[in-house]
Amino acid sequence: AIGRELVKISRHPYVAQPFEGGRKDDRLFDNDQLETIFGLIRAAKGVDFTYYKHSTIKRRILRRMMLNRIDRFPHYVDHLKRDPAEIAALYNDILINVTEFFRDRGVFEALKSEVFPQLLRQRSAGSQLRIWVPGCAGGEEAYSIAMCLHEYFGNTAASVPVQIFATDVSDAAVDKARAGIYPENGMKGVSAERQQRFFVKTDGGYQVARQIRDMCVFARQDLTKDPPFSQLDLISCRNVLIYLGNALQKRIIPAFHYALKPHGFLLLGTSESIGGFSDLFMAIDKEHKIYGRKPGVSRPHLEIRHHDERSQVDPHQGAALASGDPAGIEHEADRLLLTRYSPPGVLISEEMNILQFRGQTGTFLDPAPGAASLNLLKLARPELQMTLRKAVTEAARNVTPVKVRDVRLRTDGFRRKVHLEVIPVATVPAAQGRYFLVLFEEDRSPAAQPPHGRAAVGKRGAKGEDQEFVKLQDELAATREYLQSVIEEQEAANEELRSANEESHSTNEELQSINEELETAKEELQSTNEELNTMNEELHTVNQELTQVNTDLRNLLDGVDIAIVMLGGDLRIRRFTPTAAALLNLIDTDVGRSIGDLKPNLDVPNLDQMIQGVINTLHAAHRPVRDRAGRQYDLRIKPYRTADNRVDGAVMTIVQRAVEATA
Repeated sequence: AIGRELVKISRHPYVAQPFEGGRKDDRLFDNDQLETIFGLIRAAKGVDFTYYKHSTIKRRILRRMMLNRIDRFPHYVDHLKRDPAEIAALYNDILINVTEFFRDRGVFEALKSEVFPQLLRQRSAGSQLRIWVPGCAGGEEAYSIAMCLHEYFGNTAASVPVQIFATDVSDAAVDKARAGIYPENGMKGVSAERQQRFFVKTDGGYQVARQIRDMCVFARQDLTKDPPFSQLDLISCRNVLIYLGNALQKRIIPAFHYALKPHGFLLLGTSESIGGFSDLFMAIDKEHKIYGRKPGVSRPHLEIRHHDERSQVDPHQGAALASGDPAGIEHEADRLLLTRYSPPGVLISEEMNILQFRGQTGTFLDPAPGAASLNLLKLARPELQMTLRKAVTEAARNVTPVKVRDVRLRTDGFRRKVHLEVIPVATVPAAQGRYFLVLFEEDRSPAAQPPHGRAAVGKRGAKGEDQEFVKLQDELAATREYLQSVIEEQEAANEELRSANEESHSTNEELQSINEELETAKEELQSTNEELNTMNEELHTVNQELTQVNTDLRNLLDGVDIAIVMLGGDLRIRRFTPTAAALLNLIDTDVGRSIGDLKPNLDVPNLDQMIQGVINTLHAAHRPVRDRAGRQYDLRIKPYRTADNRVDGAVMTIVQRAVEATA
C-alpha cells in the first residue's frame, strides 16, 4: 500500500512536472478557474491574490493538490468550494512566512554603519525614530532591527524614542510576532550573547525581552490596498516584492516614497530592486539593497483620479477668493505680482532636464521637430545653447550664481540682447542631486532696441567696415555650422548609448525577474524543508513512544506467568507469552502463522472455529480444557479491540485451575 501511494505521489504534477523558465506548465491551469480560487480566498479572507505572481501561487496550489491526492485542477476547485478549511490551508500556504533572526548578517552590519548614523544625525531633539517592517511574518525581522538599534545606541538607548511598526496580512503571523515566543530551532540566527541579553527562557522556548518588545507595534495590514504609515525614517521590506506582480510593485514603491521622510531609507531583499523608480530612490549600498529617498521630487498621489475630476482652476484658490479669505487673497496677489514682473525661467536638474517652467519662455525656448524632450539644450534657441551649457557648468563647479549679459538673439527678424542668469538652488543637499534656476531677461533699454529707418543705415560707417562686418558674419556662420555638426554627432552617439542602455535595462529586468523566481523557489524550498524537519521530529518522537510501548509490552508479556496469545482478524499469531509457548508448542518463528496450523498440547478441537466465532459475534467464549498430561485449564477468548473500538482479532488466555495448580 505504501509503495502504491509513493508511485502515485511521484506521478503527481507537483512532483513530475519539471520547471520550465521558473514556472510550471500553464496548461495545467484554467485562468477562469484560477480567478474562481482568487474569489473564494477573497471572500473568505479579504485578501486579493489576483496581482500576485501567478507562478508562485500555482506551485502552492499544486502542492495542496498533491497533499489532498487530487490530480486535476478543476477537481481541486470543486474541493475548495466544498471545504472552507482547505481555503484557509491554501491561503496560509500562499503566504510563505519564511524568515529568521538576523537573516543576511551583512545587511544588519550595513544598517549599523550606513543608516543608523545618518538617522541619528538627522533626528531633531525629542523626535521619534519611526521604522516600518511590512510583511513581518513571525516578527523576527522587526525584532532583529530593534536589537541592532539597542546595540547601536548602547547606554543612550533609553533616551532615543523608537517606534517600529511591523505589519502582515496574516492574523496568525501577527499574533505569533506579538507574543514573541520562538522554539529552540528558531533561534539559529541569534548569537549566544544576544540570546542571553535580549531573550528570556520559557516553557515554549525563548521569548523576546520586554525592552525589545516595547519598541515594536504589530498590526494586520494588507500592503497592496491599505494606506501606508507616514513620516518614516526607514522601511525594511525584504523578500516581499518577489511575490508581487509588476502592477503591485509599481504601486507599492511610490507608496514607500510617499511614506518616507525626505532623507529616509528603503531596505529591500537581495533579489529585489526599485525597478524603474530611479527618480524616487538612489542606491546607497547596492550590495545590501539599501536605497535613499530622493528629495525635491513631488510625492506621488496614492489615489487614482477620474478623468472628469480634472480642472484648470485650482480649487483651493477658487475657494479662497469666493470666501474672501484674506490669506488666500494675499497669496493670489503675490502670484499675480510674480507672474507679471519676475523674469521668465526654468528649474532644471544637474542633467539639464527641465522640471518646471516659470513665466513665458517662448522667446527663448523653441521645441525642435522630432522626439519630444524636456532637455534645456534641445529646447533652447541655437544662439543660446553654447552660452547656457557654459553657464550651467560654471555654476555647478563653483556653486555660485553665474550671469551672462548681452547674448545676441534673433527672433521675429530682429536682433535682441538677452541676459542669462543660472542660480544654484541651495536648499537641496548636493548629496541628493543638484538643481538650478535659469532666468532669461530681455534688455529693453533704448540702446538695445533694433534700429529703424534710413538714418540707422547711414550710421553703419564706411565700406571697409561693412566688408569686415560681413566677413565676421561668415566666420560666425561657419563656426555655428561646425558646432551644429559636432552637436549632431554627439546626439547620434548619445542615441546609440541610449539604445544600448535600454537593451541593457531590458536584459537586467529579465535577469531580475529570473532572480526573483529563484528567490521565491528558495523560500518555498526552505518552507518545505522546515515542514519536513518538523514532521521528522514528530515522527522521531512517535517512534520513540512506539519503541517504549513495544518494550513495555514485551516485558509485560515475558513477566506474566499466564498463557496469552494475541491473534489478528485472519487468525494469525501476533504475540504470545513464554507460558503459552509451552502449552501450544510455539516458537518465535510461529509469529505470523495461522493458529489452525499448529498442534497444541491441549485437547481443543476446532480451536480456530471457536476463535472465529468470537470475532464474528463479538461475544467472549470460555471452555475448560485438558492437556495431554490430564491437567485442567480454563480457556478464555475475547475480541481484540483497537483504539477506535474496532475489532481486529482476538486475545486468548489459558489459566490452570486452582485445584490443579495447588496439587
